[in-house]
Amino acid sequence: MSETVTADPTADLARARAGDDAAFGRLVAPLRRELHAHCYRVLGSAHDADDALQDALLRAWRALADFEGRSTLRTWLYTVATRTCLDHARARGRRALPVDLGPASDRVVTDDVPVTEVAWLGPWPDEPDEPGARLERRESVELAFVAALQHLPGNQRAALVLFEVLGFSAAEIAATMDTSTASVNSALQRARRLVAEKVPSASQQRTLREIDDARLSEVVTGYSSALERGDADALVALLTEDVTWSMPPMAHWYAGLGSVDAFVRAVPASGSCGAWRHLPVGANGQPAVASYRRPPDAPPDAPHAAWSIDVLTLRGDRIAAVTSFIGAEHHSRFGLPASLP
Repeated sequence: MSETVTADPTADLARARAGDDAAFGRLVAPLRRELHAHCYRVLGSAHDADDALQDALLRAWRALADFEGRSTLRTWLYTVATRTCLDHARARGRRALPVDLGPASDRVVTDDVPVTEVAWLGPWPDEPDEPGARLERRESVELAFVAALQHLPGNQRAALVLFEVLGFSAAEIAATMDTSTASVNSALQRARRLVAEKVPSASQQRTLREIDDARLSEVVTGYSSALERGDADALVALLTEDVTWSMPPMAHWYAGLGSVDAFVRAVPASGSCGAWRHLPVGANGQPAVASYRRPPDAPPDAPHAAWSIDVLTLRGDRIAAVTSFIGAEHHSRFGLPASLP
């Protein structure tokens, strides 16, 4: 007769301490997604977050016998994950966007090439059924916030996320990071000041709540259809005057409606890139589209191959920034096909 497996967390903890990895898996399962997102916030890369989470859970499994129950299992796992992320951050450095590397281009670059020596920030797929109750978690993965975190030293980055996003006290953070409460408070003060300089006062979640759903759909659909038709006028009409457009891993980026207009007409809407198809997705708590491209020299019946995840940052009901993360590897992470007919 097979042994009955209990779903009781207390019993599972005892089983896990005794070496039952299935019981450990059940304990971790409800927390895996939020721990994964925590790693992404600190590291700025879904790929790095994968590695850090796997490493953290392995460390937790090996050290489970040392968990004395003085805190909740969730708090203890966050402690292990944070320390693991700090180790990874020290080893790999910070992630960047093109806007972090230099001024906007003063001319359209049609022969841009990927810059591979830079560790680039990457997109984060939204949970498909993420409810409004998780507003704070969605705000904490918005591009502006995650990008701003990358300008902080690792300890300040982790402390700010633990305090502002997860609600840890300064004393709990001090225990997590093996430092003093005074040091944590000092790190938080410096981190808040820098992040406030780089993150807009209105979050994307606030902006999206203020936009009529029909208008939001018009903007996202309008962006996609304008590119597919090669209609530069229609696309530019959706943009703010101070819009920016960047395309990591390409280093060049464009700022202001005039520069972005010239870029759009010379590159994505000109036909020189070929033909486009798009699928709506959610990324970093923001509207986004998955772009698929058929090269201009391909046969008319050739498939459109995965090209980029375009994350749209809105101000009011217009697009204030397009961050086009180029690379077919992003599509697989979003559960998207590698090509479209």
